[in-house]
Amino acid sequence: MNGIHDMGGMHGFGAIKVEHNEPVFHEEWQARCFCLNFTMGAWGKWNIDMGRHGIERMAPADYLGQSYYERWLSRLVALSIEHGLVTQEEVETGRPTTGTSKETPPLGPEAVLRITREGRVSKRPVDAAPAFAIGDRVRTNTDSPSGHTRLPRYARGREGDIILHHGAHVFPDSNASGQGEAPQHLYTVRFAARALWGAQANPRDEVTLDLWESYLEAI
Repeated sequence: MNGIHDMGGMHGFGAIKVEHNEPVFHEEWQARCFCLNFTMGAWGKWNIDMGRHGIERMAPADYLGQSYYERWLSRLVALSIEHGLVTQEEVETGRPTTGTSKETPPLGPEAVLRITREGRVSKRPVDAAPAFAIGDRVRTNTDSPSGHTRLPRYARGREGDIILHHGAHVFPDSNASGQGEAPQHLYTVRFAARALWGAQANPRDEVTLDLWESYLEAI
């Protein structure tokens, strides 16, 4: 979707600061937030694309005003309320709401460990043959979707070359809104930096993106 989260190529945010020997977590609460997200996700009430879209739906001021794991926490609270795992009152008070039911059976640590170790495989079998082959020249579409998409704004309407074909994978645009997996063929497309950023870009630089078939058209 078009939103403040899609910051690729946007000016005014300064250079990315590299922290040498950066720790995995800077504060204990960040580690707890990370674990909470995986634990609540283990209930299977939402998928990874719904989770990404949950952050994208944040108000621009909230998105810019929060740190990385603060956004994770805001997303977790919103999804947990939307899918009935907690109530707004429980979030505000920190206590169970009278009369609410508990999810059964209780979620054990083995379920969380299984997901963190195995992940979720997105590759799917499809009957349709791929529309493109390695070496094909393609152009991305210029759609401005209201929902989730993995085609970044800076790469819309740009020309590139297919350099890899990954088979068919879950289509995030539909999966994020609960409309089904609708798997499509997935390709890695290579773009010259100048095709994305113009003549001021380094002619030796390239950007590669993994893009679904419906994002592309043949040239």
